[in-house]
Amino acid sequence: MDYLKKTALNQLHHNLGAKMIDFGGWEMPVQYTGIIEEHQAVRNNCGLFDVSHMGEIEITGPGATSYVNKLVTNQIDVEVGRVIYTPMCYEDGGIIDDLLVYRIKPDHYMLVVNASNKDKDFEWISKNAPDDVNARDLTDQFGLLALQGPKSEEVLSSLVNFDLSELKPFRLLNEKVNGHEMIISRTGYTGEDGFELYLNPDLAETIWNSIMEAGEDYGIMPAGLGCRNTLRLEAALCLYGNDIDEEINPLEAGLNWTVKFDKDDFYGKSALLEISDAGVDRKLIGFILKDRGIARHGYDIEVNDKKAGFVTSGSFSPTLDENIGMGYLQNQYAEVGREISILIRNREVKAKVVELPFI
Repeated sequence: MDYLKKTALNQLHHNLGAKMIDFGGWEMPVQYTGIIEEHQAVRNNCGLFDVSHMGEIEITGPGATSYVNKLVTNQIDVEVGRVIYTPMCYEDGGIIDDLLVYRIKPDHYMLVVNASNKDKDFEWISKNAPDDVNARDLTDQFGLLALQGPKSEEVLSSLVNFDLSELKPFRLLNEKVNGHEMIISRTGYTGEDGFELYLNPDLAETIWNSIMEAGEDYGIMPAGLGCRNTLRLEAALCLYGNDIDEEINPLEAGLNWTVKFDKDDFYGKSALLEISDAGVDRKLIGFILKDRGIARHGYDIEVNDKKAGFVTSGSFSPTLDENIGMGYLQNQYAEVGREISILIRNREVKAKVVELPFI
């Protein structure tokens, strides 16, 4: 896999015996000792992820706030130190990407985007930027570690000289971890409490080792992207390329809460207003399989022996000990409790629509 990009921790992952895969053009660890074991470590204690493949795009200048607000559907005109989750859409309402917006200073934002979308996002952002805005791709300047799980605060507290409990969810600080300055945010992609550390890539191995040592008494484990997927699915967090893409809009994806129609114009506003007024034809639902089988992306969902939707994500849930999934289903069939069928290799498997999130 020499053709793939590598994070600063690539050799460390190999030394730990990780199984490495191509993930969005990066060579990344999918698991170390096993997906279920790593999943349960994050749910019950804590796990440490290398997510340095994520993209960071900086937007600065006098027009930065106005421009970022036009780029995304959510309201980002908030106080400095806030982090906002939001879709970014085309004019037709299709989702270009879902991302986190960090307000670093009044006219200084950092957009954290999916690795596989980074080049597409940066082209869209650069192409539409007004003259009073400067956009830069800073991906190569950051390593990114995610410490996730209920013991995360206790582990990280031993490496900082401030009260970490004062850092509330979706807030950020510029502070030191083990003597090294970095951006710390109380964010993550697992449905658990946790922190993401944006740091100089040259520090990544030092900080990784410090956190692993600090977490020894708390059951910390290195965690790969395999359990990141099962964790985010249990929490019903959308995965771009599976649950959302350019052919899907935020309203049918259940992301209505991120679309602020009362703010000034943004890309996709007119189209999304029309969709909102007319009502969506399909919606993202969760389901639990009643029979054996794993529902994979793209499998058909049937109601009364007719295709009524498709699966977007599916996996075994280590927490529920059941096979679960998400998919789009025609609106008239999307009520909780509805019996549906998933076609798994032309075999009809019974399932039931359930409330999201799963846990």
